[in-house]
This record gives sequence, structure tokens and C-alpha cells, in this order.
Amino acid sequence: MELRNFGKIGVLMGGPSSEREISLKSGKAVLQALTDLGLNTVGIDIINEGKDENIDLLKRQNLDCAFIALHGRFGEDGAIQEILEEINLPYTASGVCASRLAMDKIESLAIFKRGGLKVPQSQVLEISSYNGVFKNMLGFPLIVKPANHGSSIGLSLVEKEFQLPAAIELAFKYDKRIVIEEYIYGRELTVGVLGEEALPVVEIIPKNKFFDYNAKYQSGLTQYLVPAPLEGRVAKEVQEAGLRAHKLLGCSGCSRTDIILSKDEIPYVLEVNTIPGMTSTSLLPKAAQIVGINFERLCFKLLELAYEKKKI
Repeated sequence: MELRNFGKIGVLMGGPSSEREISLKSGKAVLQALTDLGLNTVGIDIINEGKDENIDLLKRQNLDCAFIALHGRFGEDGAIQEILEEINLPYTASGVCASRLAMDKIESLAIFKRGGLKVPQSQVLEISSYNGVFKNMLGFPLIVKPANHGSSIGLSLVEKEFQLPAAIELAFKYDKRIVIEEYIYGRELTVGVLGEEALPVVEIIPKNKFFDYNAKYQSGLTQYLVPAPLEGRVAKEVQEAGLRAHKLLGCSGCSRTDIILSKDEIPYVLEVNTIPGMTSTSLLPKAAQIVGINFERLCFKLLELAYEKKKI
């Protein structure tokens, strides 16, 4: 890895979303990695969504590049990307449009389906038209989740009809639109993409019934198999699905696609994360490590891709 002068790098972390604490962990890990490489790096805690305020904050730092470690709203929805575009600052990961599309589970699922990928059947419910009655056309079990959220926040597994109203109410706490989709029985997988290459598949084995918020962030509740123990043909199909989802949304830099491999070995795409977790134990870094890319080198590569994207 040949070091180059990236100038002054701002690691954007925190943010105003419900994923703030997770983002701070990612940001601090990236900041430490880039600092250990000897790069001129500063951590910047984004605390609100004010456009003018954040433009002033970023301009005062005299940055040459931004490393986005913001998860959820204002990090993955295109908002911070739009600000960085306005001040002509190179930044890591996907652009404005791809970020917005990936964050919107309703629109992204439609794009995946049109693009030939398998997705769960789903229904959309808006709070403005919800009167306490939902006409379930999918049967049970179901997954209920906010349309624009990450980290499984507001997500429920609904196995019986009596559980549905509470799940809908919980999801509406986080968004005005929610997605209700069929639960696909199978193996939980995730595929990272770095540049234009799919990384090895990771299998997620939660001790809970499904990979919820606690399973993701409470130590010991989930086992990760890296690489996933899949037959070669199946692993390739899963990787191709992840890479295709990345390209269909127009993502760049990196992404991580969540997939369920059904019992008949069909990969069902659930969603794409444009700002995956970025600690040394997060899933994208785990997959990169398998192909010889350690955490420091991964962070460095994402900076290189940010500058390449700016040149296009």
C-alpha cells in the first residue's frame, strides 16, 4: 500500500439519527485507522441536520476530503452527500441519488425486482391512510419495518395476527411509511462490495429468532461465518446478486447487501447499506480481511475511490 497525500480528511460521524451511537463507533475506528497511517485526519461530530450550519462547520475545517461514517438519516439518505457536492468536497461511498434510493426500502425493492433480482413480496402502509386496520395479503409470518431506517431499528417479526398492530405502531414511530413483507425462511447472508468487486459472503447466525437490533450490537448474540460455508456455485450466485443490487442503485465505493438464501437456494435481496458499519469487527471489514485487506488498508482504499469518483 503506497501512501499518498490526501490532504486533510474529515471523518464525519455521529449524526442526528437513531443510529448515532453506532455511527460514533464507526467514526472513531476509522479516525484511529487513518491516524495510524499517518494521514492528516480530524473527527467531526455532526449533531443536527441544519444545511447552512453544516456547510459552515465543514468549511471551517478546510478539508480536502470527507470520510462518511454516518449511519441512518442524514448519513445514508443523500442529505450529507448533497451538502458535500455543494461545497465541491470529495467523499467516500455512494452519491446523492444512490444513497437516497438505497435508504428507501420501497423504491429500492421495486428497482431490484425490475432488475431481475428476487425480493420478498411486500405491502406498503402509510400513516396518513392507516386507521388501525390492515388488509394482510401475505399471510404469516411477516417482517414489519420502517421504509427509511437501518440497523433493524423499528423492525419486528410477526408470527401471529394479534402481534401485528403493535408491530405497525412501532414501525410508525420511526417513519410515516412502513414496509410489511413476507418472511423468507432461510440463511441470513450479507455481501460486501468494494469498488466493483464482490467480497466473500458472510453468514449471520443469530441466537434470537432473527437478526434484530440486539443481535447486531450485543456481544455474543450472533455468530458470523466468514466466508459463509456455501457450495461454490451458490456463493457465486449470492455474490452476483449483491453486486447487481449495488449496480442497480448506482452505488459507488462500497456497499453491503443483505440477502436471505431460501431453502431452495434462491438469494432474496432485502436491502443495500451504502454506509456499512466500519469498525474492525463489522461485517464489511470482516469480509475484506478474508481477501487480505486489513482495516487500515480498507479505509485507505475507500479514500482512493472517493478521489477517483471525483475525477469522473
